Amino acid sequence: MKSLSKIARPQNIDEYIKSFPKEIRDRLTNIRKHILKAAPDAEESLKWGMPAFSYDRILVTFKAHKNHIGFYPTPSVVKVFAKKLSDYKTGEGSIQFPHDKILPLKLIEEMTVYRIREIKEFDAKWR
Repeated sequence: MKSLSKIARPQNIDEYIKSFPKEIRDRLTNIRKHILKAAPDAEESLKWGMPAFSYDRILVTFKAHKNHIGFYPTPSVVKVFAKKLSDYKTGEGSIQFPHDKILPLKLIEEMTVYRIREIKEFDAKWR
């Protein structure tokens, strides 16, 4: 599948977000803001070409696709939040937020907070 991005290799999250059409940019920016609201001290970087947020370990990542934004909080988080995610397509460690639906920003915050707790209390690894 072709990426929606206008540039091949962004160097940071700002460049990644700016490379998309406005509607997608707005969605990506909102996700980023809510992740940082839940994890204000998180380190931002690009991992595997997508925005990633870390403390000692990766907390969450996300990526824009043609019809959705993929949110990747780890399989354990998807499992714990399965009931709240029942309206979304999920995989082992992924969630698809379709572009034609309102983003569940509070839920994204909750999942990020849960992931922080996993790392702090259990030294939970990525994947």
